[in-house]
Amino acid sequence: MVHHVILWKLKENLSEEEKKQVASGIKEHLEALVGKVPGLIRLDVIINGLESSNADVMLDSELESEEALSGYQVHPDHVYAANTYVKPYTEVRMCMDYIR
Repeated sequence: MVHHVILWKLKENLSEEEKKQVASGIKEHLEALVGKVPGLIRLDVIINGLESSNADVMLDSELESEEALSGYQVHPDHVYAANTYVKPYTEVRMCMDYIR
């Protein structure tokens, strides 16, 4: 089982209301990938971090294999969601992939 975790910091020039809307859009569109992307078992987007957090959005997902992760990264639905709802609004992205 491959775990794929990403932390994003949203752009500072967004208002708090815009950040909430962007985070909700990221959550809606990325979680919709389950059942569409082969090998993607689970994907949760966390947008309600505690005040002690220094990231705004977290993606926590599980995939069947490293091959499934590679396929997920280039899957057209994922590429569209990332290019439309994530990349234009984020300034920092950190990723950790691991096998458990």
